[in-house]
Amino acid sequence: MSGILLFSIITINLALLFYSIGVWSERFSKYLKKWHVVTFWIGFTFDVCGTAAMHFISDNPFDLTDMHTLTGQIALWLMLAHATWATIVVKKDHTELRKSFHRYSIFVWLIWLIPYIGGAMLGFGG
Repeated sequence: MSGILLFSIITINLALLFYSIGVWSERFSKYLKKWHVVTFWIGFTFDVCGTAAMHFISDNPFDLTDMHTLTGQIALWLMLAHATWATIVVKKDHTELRKSFHRYSIFVWLIWLIPYIGGAMLGFGG
C-alpha cells in the first residue's frame, strides 16, 4: 500500500470520526454548541485532505461523470455549507436555529455517507 493511499484512508476515516461526533452529539443534545462547530470544521478539513490525496492517485480525478467523484464533490460542498452555516448560527447566537440545526446536520451526514461507503466498497473491490 502506498503512503499516499494510507494517508488518504486515515484522513477520510478521521473525517468520519470527527464529523460523526459533532453531528450525533449535537443531535442528542438538540442544541448547536461551539464545540460541535469545531468538530464539523475538523471533519471537513480531514475530508478535504483525504480527497486531495486520492486525487493524486486517481487517473482522472475530476471526472464528474464518475458517481463516486460526483457524490464526493456534492458531499464536500454540503459539508462546507453546513460548517459555515453552523459557524454563523453560533456567532449570532440564534437560539431557535441552534435548537433545530441538528435536522440539517443529520441530512448532510447521511449524504456524506454515500461517497464514504462507496469509496470503501471501491477499495475492497479492487
